[in-house]
Amino acid sequence: MILVVSSHSHRGKFVTLEGLDGCGKSTQLARLATVLRARGFSVVVTREPGGTAAGEKVRNILLDTATSGLSPLAELALMFAARAQHIKEVIQPALAEGRVVLCDRFTDSSEAYQGGGRKLGSDPVLQLHKILCGGLQPDLTILMDSDVAASVERARRRNRTRVGKNGRGKSDENRFELESRAFFARVRNMYLGIAAREPHRVVVVNARGAAGETHARILEIVRQRLRLPAKTA
Repeated sequence: MILVVSSHSHRGKFVTLEGLDGCGKSTQLARLATVLRARGFSVVVTREPGGTAAGEKVRNILLDTATSGLSPLAELALMFAARAQHIKEVIQPALAEGRVVLCDRFTDSSEAYQGGGRKLGSDPVLQLHKILCGGLQPDLTILMDSDVAASVERARRRNRTRVGKNGRGKSDENRFELESRAFFARVRNMYLGIAAREPHRVVVVNARGAAGETHARILEIVRQRLRLPAKTA
């Protein structure tokens, strides 16, 4: 299958990947970007929290295990502060230029982690999204559904490798991964609830198998949902 550029729309496409920590989002995002670029798309790969200089500073606050005592509402507010800047500085300009924006997490993560995991509920998340994000929604969201225990353990192993045995590795991004299995079960349940509520936008992909199989599923979903023409080589 070959994806080719569609010339029918000047606005770009906004695609997000969602899922539990350790489900393989970053790997799949990179592989999808590689395929799209090879087929002639101009692609922006970004992430949340982060994506901008200010957003990356907020990310350090939110994900560092040294950040303790942060209230769920403060956490949610910081997520949206970074997101508002991300939209203004990166996402909207790229879409206006007709580019494909691939984003590791967006507002669905806030609804799942703060709304579900932190028990704030969906309402405050959706209200902040409307106010601070202008209601911007992805054209397509791929929810990588994975086993809670396996995903969290994979994420913890990744961070142990990142920080290193001597503690002088890359930045510690382990704060959420220290949460209980019950926390992540609530996150997953909220994600599945979002997918059930918005089936026109969110597609659930079983991410428990081999990375290559997941990649093939995602490519086909992107082609079908975004109506990208395909032809055989």
